[in-house]
Amino acid sequence: MATQAWLNRIGTAVPPHDIHAEFVDFARTTALDGRTAALFDRMATQAEIEHRYAIFAPGPKPRDRVLDADGFYRRGAFPSTAARMMRFETAAPELIGGAITALDITEERDAITHLVVASCTGFVAPGLDFQILRAARLAESVERTVVGFMGCFAAVNALKLAHHIVRSEPLAKVLVVNIELSSLHLQEDWRIEKLLSFLLFGDGASACLVSAEPAGLALGRFHAAVIPNSAELITWHIRDRGFEMHLSGQVPGRIRRWLPNHGAALLGHRTPDDIRLWAVHAGGRSILDAVQVGLQLPPDALSHSRAVLRGFGNMSSVTLMFVLDRILRSATSVGDGMAMAFGPGLTVESFAFHRP
Repeated sequence: MATQAWLNRIGTAVPPHDIHAEFVDFARTTALDGRTAALFDRMATQAEIEHRYAIFAPGPKPRDRVLDADGFYRRGAFPSTAARMMRFETAAPELIGGAITALDITEERDAITHLVVASCTGFVAPGLDFQILRAARLAESVERTVVGFMGCFAAVNALKLAHHIVRSEPLAKVLVVNIELSSLHLQEDWRIEKLLSFLLFGDGASACLVSAEPAGLALGRFHAAVIPNSAELITWHIRDRGFEMHLSGQVPGRIRRWLPNHGAALLGHRTPDDIRLWAVHAGGRSILDAVQVGLQLPPDALSHSRAVLRGFGNMSSVTLMFVLDRILRSATSVGDGMAMAFGPGLTVESFAFHRP
């Protein structure tokens, strides 16, 4: 009989600067006409986000020239990709350290055999995997893998890899780290559709342990699917002035229309009524609404995802780990569960889990 892999526990971290209200205030000062400003205000309210955190502290008002306290973002002179990656090299390990501290690997440190790191907002070599190895004082024999540039669903891929490792090596203990610094890729593009995209994203990190120890969430069937004719709806390109994201407003509609016909395969031919716990990537209120309508879920089914969206915004691949952490910390969250995330492709990644 195959070994059962478990997501034992999760540690999370965000930077100290809550920038959501400050960004909304800043966006109102851009060159928006009255009608467009009213639309932005309405969308900011409907986003149902109250807090987002970033490695940058807001600058003093008025922000007509410099947006942040460090002077990183100056109107007319936004930083190059090289400058953004230099900032990533220093800020990412620090935030990862906070997540690993919250995870507390004191007792497991010497037993960790594998390290999986996922990120789509920065690159460096020697990589974050090497930096984590040294900072966390892991054995140099730890096997390291980086899951790069897969977008918001990378958390599922990282856990899937850890799941396969434990099932093939029952004594393995896998440390899985997700780190995203979305604030590094603000673009000097004040069109309303871009402002609404910038309104969603924040920075965050997570660390978790996956092993055969029967504690936490028992990981079940993983499943991947692609919504046809949707590859152009989410794109993420490296350009001279950072990473440029395109996030189409058509995404929620495509998901909502696709789920009724493909939900059964996604759920392993169970019905939504068979599933008590839902961990859906909090990509935005409209994404969560699309899943809720598409699968005909009860009103409170996505309460954990909506709480993460409200408290942290969309942290790309880190977001799903925050949702799973809420489930682990809730004494009443027991039973069968389903996790789901969306990203470039338009790809749908999911997995089943069980909380005893």
